[in-house]
Formats: sequence, C-alpha cells, structure tokens
Amino acid sequence: MTAAQPVSGQDRGLHVVPDTPEAPVASPAEVKIINLVQGTIGQNPGVIKAARGMSHFGEHSLGWLGIAAVGALVDKPRRREWAGVAVGAFGAHAASVVIKRVVRRKRPHDPSVQVNVSTPSKLSFPSSHATSTTAAAVLLGRLTGLPLPAVLVPPMLLSRVVLGVHYPTDVLAGSALGAASAAAVLAAEKRLAK
Repeated sequence: MTAAQPVSGQDRGLHVVPDTPEAPVASPAEVKIINLVQGTIGQNPGVIKAARGMSHFGEHSLGWLGIAAVGALVDKPRRREWAGVAVGAFGAHAASVVIKRVVRRKRPHDPSVQVNVSTPSKLSFPSSHATSTTAAAVLLGRLTGLPLPAVLVPPMLLSRVVLGVHYPTDVLAGSALGAASAAAVLAAEKRLAK
C-alpha cells in the first residue's frame, strides 16, 4: 500500500491506495526489432508457415514430449536419459508458465506488429516455446552427440518474433531458463548415476 496526496486543500489526510503492480512493457527498440524481422523474413509466406508449424509443435512442450517418448520406446538402454529429455522440456515449460504469471508482461500489442498465430494466453515473458526448446535441444544434444542447440534453438526463438507473439527479451530469457532447466536435469542424472 502506498500513501496518496490529499485530494483537496481542505482534506489534509492521506488516503491509502492499493498498489497495482504494473506489468513490464517493451521498449520501443524491441518493437522496432519485431518490425524489422517481420518486414524482412516475415514477408515470406513459407517462413510464416514454418513458424506456425514450429509453434504448434512446441505448444506446451508436446512435440518434445513425443520425441522423448519415442526415444524411450526404441532406445531401451538409454530410457532414463530419454525420460530426462521429457522431464527437462516439460519442467522448463512449467517453470516458464509460473514466471509468466508472476511477471504478467503482455504480448506484443503495438499496432505495427502483425500477430500471425493464436496463443493460449496473453502473457509473454518468458517465451515457453524458447524455454522448452532450449531444454530439449540441450538434453537431446547431449544424448545424441549432435549439435542440436545450435540447430534447433535459433529458429524457434526467431519464429516467435516472426509470428509477433514475443518480444526479443522474452525469447532470450526463455532460452536462458531452458538452459538452466537442462543443467538441473543433467546434474540430477549425474547424482542418480552414482
């Protein structure tokens, strides 16, 4: 609660006004970056189509959970590691949803930004797609020996900006959270292997 100024010259008492936390807003520079991305590669219908496909794949980390499930079924000797991919991707997604509800930053809504896909919520920070994709890519890369973070993460981050549903800081923060989630899973796997 904060104290407000007196309402009139005759009323010398202070009035209690409830705090209303303001959701963080984007800087004009972030909107300009979205405009730049949408004005260049975002003009290509094939890019929009691919970005929408990635969006649907990554929704609620379901695509990553599906890959982990198939891996666990066909690669029985490494079933625990495949389960770690699922736990990492879903855990990262869950963490991002909790943070979104605390931060409460609204998705891009500047009239110059074209929104090219529907979203399950109006909250933006951090990007859950960036979070779960980074976690899954790190864990899958470790499991397969392939450079998956370098191949999978940048396109997913860029796709969220192309689609106009995230600011650049949303996807960068999401990716950092995903990397931290993957590190937590790898540390847990190391402890369990002892």
